Amino acid sequence: MSPDKTSVDVEGRELTLSNLGKNLYPAFTKGEVIDYYARIAPVMLPHLKDRPATRIRWPDGVRGGSFFEKNAPAHTPGWVRTATVPTPGSSTGRDSLEFVVVDDLPTLVWCANLAALELHVPQWKVGPRGKLHDPDLMVFDLDPGAPATIVDACEVAVLLRRLLAADGLDSHPKTSGKKGLHLYVPIKEDDRTSAYAKEAAQRLAADHPDLVVSKMDKRLRKGKVLVDWSQNNPAKTTVAPYSLRAAERPGVSTPLTWEELEGCDEAGDLAFSPDEVLERVDEHGDLLRPLLDEHEQALP
Repeated sequence: MSPDKTSVDVEGRELTLSNLGKNLYPAFTKGEVIDYYARIAPVMLPHLKDRPATRIRWPDGVRGGSFFEKNAPAHTPGWVRTATVPTPGSSTGRDSLEFVVVDDLPTLVWCANLAALELHVPQWKVGPRGKLHDPDLMVFDLDPGAPATIVDACEVAVLLRRLLAADGLDSHPKTSGKKGLHLYVPIKEDDRTSAYAKEAAQRLAADHPDLVVSKMDKRLRKGKVLVDWSQNNPAKTTVAPYSLRAAERPGVSTPLTWEELEGCDEAGDLAFSPDEVLERVDEHGDLLRPLLDEHEQALP
């Protein structure tokens, strides 16, 4: 085996890790990426389980090129779970693709070794026999348009929380790992999430027109916060909780308490490094644990 390769046993699976000293971020190596994912796995894997993963790979690091990978590559080990998912109208020209499902630690480490810095998943699950379920999550992506910042997104998140609560729905926040926030609503399986989320975003924009916009038109977003409801489309995905994000510094899509969100005064208040996220998990556990429990909330 060449000096830049290392063979490791991960829960009974033998993996060959390569180029561990290579910088995937300017000051964060591939070895550190793999170590982070291995350590965060106990709280991250339940949010990935049964959800076909889109991986964003950066083989030459964040300053190099990246590509979205939906289909399982030809060299995928036989023990990696895959699921056939219909992809009509996709840019691949194929009617379906074999997605990787990151159900266990060996698969997560295998993805990290392929420089899959970001893992994105849909709001629905695939069953053990390949059945595609209706969404059991609804998500809102709060994206501030400059000069608005995550501080403004926090204000909108509080307003959206109240709107959802009036409809009998509890919600749970995390950072996007970049400049915005995600608000999740766990629900009983329902195929109406996209329609409801769109209507909720439109209501919020109508009530707060100086702060909120629900249309994707970039010309409308300056100084406002887009409440993006479109990620509830079954064909779309959202960055998974605890996933790294590609930037100059390794950010993390980080679960939050409502107290932290309401107390945000500066854009940097809700930016967390991988080490800080691991410390937060030691202190708080998984703040998004309610997303994993049996969902009793129903859309109105």
